[in-house]
Amino acid sequence: MKMAILGAGGVRTPLIVEAIMRRQASIGLTELALMDIDADRLQSIGALTSPLEHSGRLKFTLVRTTDPRVALAGADFVITTFRVGGIASRVVDESIPLRYGVIGQETTGPGGFAMAMRTIPVLLGYLDLMRELCPTAWLINFANPAGMLAEAAYTVGKWPRTVGICDAPHTMGHIAAMIFGVPANEIYLDYFGLNHLGWIRSVRHNAHDYLPQFLAQVRQQGALPGLPFSGEFIATLGLIPNEYLYYYYHRRTAVDNALQGGQTRGEQIAAWNQSLFSELARLRAAGDVDGMVAVYHAYLAQRGKTYMVGETGQTNGLADLDPALAGLFAGEGYAGVALDLIEGLVGSRPGHLVLNVPNQGAIHGMADNDVVEVPTYCGKGLLQPLAIGLVPPGPFGLMQQVKHYEHLTIAAATEGSYAKALQALLIHPLVRDYTLAAAILDDYRQAHAGLFPALA
Repeated sequence: MKMAILGAGGVRTPLIVEAIMRRQASIGLTELALMDIDADRLQSIGALTSPLEHSGRLKFTLVRTTDPRVALAGADFVITTFRVGGIASRVVDESIPLRYGVIGQETTGPGGFAMAMRTIPVLLGYLDLMRELCPTAWLINFANPAGMLAEAAYTVGKWPRTVGICDAPHTMGHIAAMIFGVPANEIYLDYFGLNHLGWIRSVRHNAHDYLPQFLAQVRQQGALPGLPFSGEFIATLGLIPNEYLYYYYHRRTAVDNALQGGQTRGEQIAAWNQSLFSELARLRAAGDVDGMVAVYHAYLAQRGKTYMVGETGQTNGLADLDPALAGLFAGEGYAGVALDLIEGLVGSRPGHLVLNVPNQGAIHGMADNDVVEVPTYCGKGLLQPLAIGLVPPGPFGLMQQVKHYEHLTIAAATEGSYAKALQALLIHPLVRDYTLAAAILDDYRQAHAGLFPALA
């Protein structure tokens, strides 16, 4: 079995390679192709896993390349984890909306819109290559916004073997398991929504729903580790919201905190990335692999402990619950979800995961082709969303509005329509103003010249 990772110069790649090594036998891996358009980044990241690669523990061939044709030829699984325009594009995505008092976040609201507009055409281009080089491969999309890109691949790219993954529900499940003292793989999260727009309706173990107890507990304790919401808010809502719903439920506070911070998350990470790769280059030249690994893990810890702090004004508190959980926010969760999925699809470990897949009737009122984030059975060659049924009207209304925004964004990116791009921003719950939508769109077009699709 061959696996290809597109965008393997990213900082999460060493974690993915380590996870693949641990499960190489269970997935039957024979070849791993790591592809990135940035050869220097690819080699710098590769140096971090060089001790592993030369340890004799790898039972598969590992290839690094800047040629997507080499990576994709004969692949059975293709993982996409690239960022079109690099970290500099994230800085633009997040900074422009803040000029107008709108939250700047890389996946939610205008930031997610800009990222999708740049990324969808590139993703569809890779699908054209896959049709030629690996026509039966599964596409596992890491790239953000994960749900929207998965829907573009499925509906526009006509790639039925498409799935989007996110580690947020996975992390929420681990937190719940830790709180209630039960194995994480025995918990069933009755989770529904869209990517970065989801809610837990019940937490079940051995036919017992822990949610009422959970809500009473968080109301009493005043907070929940891993989520930026007060216990009172969660108890009032009656559901456990995904952390990204902070941008909707505390919109004004998120904007104020971001503005007061004086630096976007993208700007923060851009500075850390520059320092990281500069230090990696120095240590690599000195042959200090141990030093490189130490610098890398310090970088991951720094990112993990500051996740969403700028917008929420608070740390996630996971280290206080269990230091191991803090690592999930540094990127390890993605590797785990991806490998769990692949183990299910090859038939070595069937089970259920919360994934971004076509609705197929799972959530009543959503179209069959709408990609939603729901518990999904993963078996050999099979993904089947599990029944959710009716969901509460408040979340459902928000889901419908955001899904319509996603439809318009996909259409704008693939048809080159300025009108649909403007409509997408106009109806998004975090914008909802024609003047703001037009100003943000025009600023993006100028700032992302050469990366944005031409809009007529």
